[in-house]
Amino acid sequence: MICKVTRIIDGDTFEVSPNWKFEGQTGNVVRPRGHDAPEWGQPGYQEAKDKLASLILGKEVELKNPIGLTYDRLLCDVYYNGKRLIKYFYTTG
Repeated sequence: MICKVTRIIDGDTFEVSPNWKFEGQTGNVVRPRGHDAPEWGQPGYQEAKDKLASLILGKEVELKNPIGLTYDRLLCDVYYNGKRLIKYFYTTG
């Protein structure tokens, strides 16, 4: 499913439009599978959020291979420009 990123919540969670559909549920909050960023109040939180925003805010991403819902967030593989989103974080240093 192709979606536009409309809001960055934190370094590993964002909102999309249109809403995703998974196992009879719909929503707009996504968490990329395999990506973990510092939580609010932890060192690196703002940097992780800013990096995610600079990369995908306002851009189209592809949601693939959904595996479940955690706290009403769709956990799935996220692709940007044909590359898994986590590759931008773990191969660029």
